[in-house]
Amino acid sequence: MSMLRNAMGAAVLAGAAMLTTTGAASAAGGPAGAPTAADTAAIGQVTGGADTLGRLAKTKFPGSRTAAAAQQAADPRTQVPVYEPTAAFVAGRSDVPAALAYVAVPARTGDGTAATVWAERQGPAWTVVNVASGDYERQYAQAAAGGYLLHEPQVNAWYAVHGDAVTVLDGSVTGLAAGTKLSLADYRAALHERYADKLPGSAYDRDGAGGGYGGRERAVPAADPGDVPVLPFVLGGVLVLVAGAVAVPRLRRR
Repeated sequence: MSMLRNAMGAAVLAGAAMLTTTGAASAAGGPAGAPTAADTAAIGQVTGGADTLGRLAKTKFPGSRTAAAAQQAADPRTQVPVYEPTAAFVAGRSDVPAALAYVAVPARTGDGTAATVWAERQGPAWTVVNVASGDYERQYAQAAAGGYLLHEPQVNAWYAVHGDAVTVLDGSVTGLAAGTKLSLADYRAALHERYADKLPGSAYDRDGAGGGYGGRERAVPAADPGDVPVLPFVLGGVLVLVAGAVAVPRLRRR
């Protein structure tokens, strides 16, 4: 149970905020919650600050190798906003396709291991909510080539969105190969097929299937190749477990 709690402990924007996203904006208008210049400055301060560096100094991932003369560090100059589809978009109540989940900052732990610091907006402030292994967000952002980075944590799939075009970066268990292009309308249809009957207020939710409401908890949104345990996931605040869908956690420290 403690392993499950750890795997789902990374906090992001409240599920309620995602559920209340409503829609005058067009789908091509971009996601909700994009960081402002003030946000970027605040994220730089919190991720590059002494507390975060101290946390990185103490972080050690299983299987990591100690590098000679390593020094913990974070690179706040590189900030990767990670967006996730909203329940309102899936349900057809909003044309805004996604909301900000967290901002990823590449880092290095005290033993030289590549890591990523996750910063989340909590009220008016930004907080470091996790240190995860690897720099997957940075790599996916480079592959997105100027589009915004969209993550579907339920199946651990990653996409680049340019206007109304969605390009698969890593389809994971969706069966879509990297490079596959979809319209936003087609992507929403795929989301609706996967999750429409599992949204908050559904019979699935009311019956408590897969654990019922998960509040602010959510699946760890990134992957280490080769590790594929089946875990519950969250969409817009509801905890869901779908047969055949897996969330792949990366090694991490809270």
